[in-house]
Amino acid sequence: MFNKILIANRGEIACRVMETAQKMGVSCVAVYSDADASAKHVQMADEAVHIGGAAPADSYLKGDVIIQAALDTGAQAIHPGYGFLSENPGFVDAVAAAGLIFIGPSADAIRKMGLKDAAKVLMELAGVPVVPGYHGDNQDPDHLAGAAQTIGYPVLIKAVAGGGGKGMRLVEHPEDFTEALDSARGEAKTAFGNDAVLVEKFVSKPRHIEVQVFGDGTQAVHLFERDCSLQRRHQKVIEEAPAPGMTVEMREAMGQAGVRAAEAIGYKGAGTVEFIVDASDGLRSDRFWFMEMNTRLQVEHPVTEAITGVDLVEWQLRVASGEALPKTQDDLTINGHAFEARLYAEDVPKGFLPATGTLTHLRFPAECRADSGVRSGDTISPWYDPMIAKVVVHGPTRAVALENLHRVLRRTEVAGTVTNLSFLGALTRHPGFVAGDVDTGLIGRDIDGLVRTSDARAGLIVAAAMTALDLVETGPDTGFSLWAPLHRAVQLKYDSELIDLDVQVEGPDRQVWQIKDTTVLAQRRNGGWYIDDRPMPPVALAGATITVFDDYGQVFEHVDPLDRDASALGDTNVVEAPMPGLVKAMFATVGQAVSEGDRLAILEAMKMEHSLLAARDGVIAEVLAETGAQVEAGAALVRLEEE
Repeated sequence: MFNKILIANRGEIACRVMETAQKMGVSCVAVYSDADASAKHVQMADEAVHIGGAAPADSYLKGDVIIQAALDTGAQAIHPGYGFLSENPGFVDAVAAAGLIFIGPSADAIRKMGLKDAAKVLMELAGVPVVPGYHGDNQDPDHLAGAAQTIGYPVLIKAVAGGGGKGMRLVEHPEDFTEALDSARGEAKTAFGNDAVLVEKFVSKPRHIEVQVFGDGTQAVHLFERDCSLQRRHQKVIEEAPAPGMTVEMREAMGQAGVRAAEAIGYKGAGTVEFIVDASDGLRSDRFWFMEMNTRLQVEHPVTEAITGVDLVEWQLRVASGEALPKTQDDLTINGHAFEARLYAEDVPKGFLPATGTLTHLRFPAECRADSGVRSGDTISPWYDPMIAKVVVHGPTRAVALENLHRVLRRTEVAGTVTNLSFLGALTRHPGFVAGDVDTGLIGRDIDGLVRTSDARAGLIVAAAMTALDLVETGPDTGFSLWAPLHRAVQLKYDSELIDLDVQVEGPDRQVWQIKDTTVLAQRRNGGWYIDDRPMPPVALAGATITVFDDYGQVFEHVDPLDRDASALGDTNVVEAPMPGLVKAMFATVGQAVSEGDRLAILEAMKMEHSLLAARDGVIAEVLAETGAQVEAGAALVRLEEE
């Protein structure tokens, strides 16, 4: 076994690898960028090395600098995590050339699976079923359009070197193909430096089911399947294992297909073989096709660990150090059911727009596994993926595990940035998901019902107001005035609504609140406050922002009556950057007439492209940023002429 390894990654996965390695007595070296100098993974490590600037290209993608850090610190091996250099065969070759061990597959195996078109040809030869489509070298637009016509619409355009939903477009009609192709190629070029695409048949009721495999370079085993069908923008939201509705026959067929795929390329380490499944007639062993193989540890690996009792990172370290596979196929069994929910800093009502901010409060219930790379006080950086945590639960049955997930999400406390927490909670109550009737289009079809815009109940408003006026930790003289009980007023803002409250403080343990025509009684008994006979929920205060941790967290602002918010009026004349990022493209020109919804610019941020649209009809008065400019959140990019 190794004495010391370097982890060529950051955030959640770097922390996850360290937890297992350190338990095994292996010292861990962290690497960090300027933006991550005080990050959680740096604090957890036995030692840490600074490797460059905040941008990934200046730090986490600098393979030569990372390898030198491993050599300088005496590390024997490098664990790549996922993302960044984890599936870069050139990096693997360089690690080996430096006399170090790469904790993962060979460069040859990565190359064979790195391009989707070549991988599909290889899988066909290995007897693994593949989706009907065009995977050839001819990238002429007319040829690709003809191939799409032959395959039959709808089709998917997918980046050959793609992943994470980038460079992928669904095309339902022939007349939309050219625009979708241009868009997919542009995004693929930015993300992967390769704009080649393939075209595949789009399955009408698709489920995304993947098989966890593990090899020693010669033989492989599978650790059963995960269902990752609950997706938005082709990115996974909630994963589970095993797949609901899975039959013994189909599990055997998929598992063996995964093993054949791994053994066909001499795979070593943890990998995932992803399949698209046609669920229009239930799960059938002749209705699944190979999509791609991820030659690394997957984000969702904890659900497999939960149902098998296997620590996949421990297996990675053992096999990479020369040990045999810890278990045979017959030794592996399924125990119960597990879910993983990906908690992100993102604004769901605004189209899952990634968010930034400082986490003023972060707490998870004890009965879940929360894999996270951030803590209270940490900042969600615009440079990296905005994941806050992976929340993982387990239960003896799917129904019990899903109920556990629902309860854990309701009790998760996050403040300081907008999150998808309530969206995740709504998914746990979606009738189709509860029944196990899922497909990759579920979220898109039912998004309106999953994005809630409910009003805050009176008790939560009072909890926020009590915190704003410092009436929670009361003393014997609280509420005392010379002639009558003390009256105080406070104004809160919830969403865009202003709420006026008045309180009569009748003593240290009793307050009577008035919200319009509603009277709410707050009383302290048995050491705690009760509001309308319900226990007061936890509350976090950061400046003027108050987060009440009930119903997935309700955020209020304490309004200073002397402040005036000029932005409350709104300004449809100016198109602003919603977050820090790179102006990837500017389509607006001075004097141009535009209509509401026209795309004026593309902002690249947090590894995604975001179209910025005109809020109304008008004429461009000014273009305030050019293509290639790095802009801050709120920066004015385009101004329309006054109406």
